[in-house]
Amino acid sequence: MNRFPVIGVLCAAAVFGLSACSDDSTPAEDATKAAADACTDLSSLKGDTAKLKALSPANATKDQVKDAYDAVQQDWQNLKGNLQKLKSSEQDAVKSAADDLKKAYESLPGDTTGKDALTSVQPQVQKLDESVAAASTSLKC
Repeated sequence: MNRFPVIGVLCAAAVFGLSACSDDSTPAEDATKAAADACTDLSSLKGDTAKLKALSPANATKDQVKDAYDAVQQDWQNLKGNLQKLKSSEQDAVKSAADDLKKAYESLPGDTTGKDALTSVQPQVQKLDESVAAASTSLKC
């Protein structure tokens, strides 16, 4: 009979010990972390958009354009999970700009040169750059 109280105390200690190790973050802490994650994703998207924008139409190869475009698309995929941290208008602006860039790039003919590809997608790249900058400013990144 003496074993039951001892086992009960050990079990209670184990439960309290495990609960102390759990993540008891507050909603404010969760929101701060999510905003920081969104800022990180926006920063990556802004950087890779700038790299795509900086390619020179005079000497960029199709592979360079594709690599830069792929980096932007990967950043966009990463950001999608944190979009809810942005205001609705900013969500729409970034999503629209990313979708427009994707459509413009994917509609390029297979034999498009790097120069022609950059010239064709430049307006969409500019729009994405501006919408990402606005979202970053809003989140105070």
